[in-house]
Amino acid sequence: MTIPLASAIHAFLAPGARHRNDASTFSDSSVERHPEPLPRGLALEWLGTAGFRFSYEGFDLFVDPYFTRPSLLRTLGRDPLHASERLIARHAAKADAVLVGHTHFDHALDVPLMSRMYGATVYGSSSLTNLMRLHGLGHRAIEVVPGNVLAIGPFEVTFVESVHAKLLAGLRVPFDGELSCDHLDDLRGSAYRCGRVFGIHIAVAGATFYHQGSANFLADRLVHRHVDYFLCGIAGRGFTPRYVERILHRLSPRVVIPHHFDDFFRPLDAEMGFSLNVNLGGFVEEVQRVSADFRVRTWPMGTALGREPKLATQPCR
Repeated sequence: MTIPLASAIHAFLAPGARHRNDASTFSDSSVERHPEPLPRGLALEWLGTAGFRFSYEGFDLFVDPYFTRPSLLRTLGRDPLHASERLIARHAAKADAVLVGHTHFDHALDVPLMSRMYGATVYGSSSLTNLMRLHGLGHRAIEVVPGNVLAIGPFEVTFVESVHAKLLAGLRVPFDGELSCDHLDDLRGSAYRCGRVFGIHIAVAGATFYHQGSANFLADRLVHRHVDYFLCGIAGRGFTPRYVERILHRLSPRVVIPHHFDDFFRPLDAEMGFSLNVNLGGFVEEVQRVSADFRVRTWPMGTALGREPKLATQPCR
């Protein structure tokens, strides 16, 4: 077990210095400064936390979208959390399909309302289908089978069995187990249990992407190699032995795009903050120690990069 004690002490004693270092790393590694061309017609947007939007041929595919972002106090309280239609509409004009890697609140809170607003089909675990049923939307949820390739619009998607980082002192996964509430009024932050965990492989327009929403994985389940873009969740990686080294050797990505390092208790419309002990700067150094061949590129939050031709919207399949 690897506990980043020295890093944590430094972050708590000098939060301003850590913030400045992370902000500098974010700017220095920006894809706007070091362009990484996407396939023609494909647009990719980082939504904050572990969320991404892929747009291709008029089809909008979301992964772990999280727009509502209630405060820490609100999230830890006893009242239920409610997704915000206003905030979802502000940041997402439409959604054709939504993929969910696990059902913690910062990955799944907004998904049922997005499905209701836009008619999106959602894909994920039995915990996700339970959540959708609570909202009266069970018919729009598909419980996935790991390893099966799904044709979703112009995308080919494969859910890969995975595990969550043990964020509680390296001993336990927070809010582990199945999401099993019987009433919407019971859906406080802690009720969003993790459920089954997946990495997600996405192929589109001749390019491949791998999304890892939590910094842990099952090596024997991860069969994909030489992906073009690794969307790498980095929160909690210090509790997973040699996480960066092992998963980079496994995936051999051309480009590494870190995520889940922002302060997701801060509204999206506010200036981006950094989670206290994620240490984005340290992550870039860890990648370079594995190999200088891996290119780390930070993606600007809320900006779709790439070219998206204006085509007619396709129905969700």
